[in-house]
Amino acid sequence: MSDHSAEHFEHGGSQKTLGAYLTGFSLCLVLTMAAFALVQWKLLAGVSLYLALSVLALIQLLVQVICFLRLNVSEEGRWNLLPFLFTLLIIVILAGGSLWVMYNLNYNMQ
Repeated sequence: MSDHSAEHFEHGGSQKTLGAYLTGFSLCLVLTMAAFALVQWKLLAGVSLYLALSVLALIQLLVQVICFLRLNVSEEGRWNLLPFLFTLLIIVILAGGSLWVMYNLNYNMQ
């Protein structure tokens, strides 16, 4: 009976441990505070601020995907990785299509 419970906890990639969750939480907290500091104390200006915030956001996305969703290139992790990539593709298509439509509407309304 204990074998079934061990399989249940290890489903979806590697075994979920408290250490991995605490590492992910602390990294996300540091990245959020770094972004907050950039904006609050105006450490960068203009385009460089937007680029730095975008880079911090992408790094935080990767941290959350790896630490919390357990997406990786292992055999078990690939079963979760493909639906995640498909979801990202759909979001990019929807967001890009919406921006394209709004740009064309703005252009044609002038």
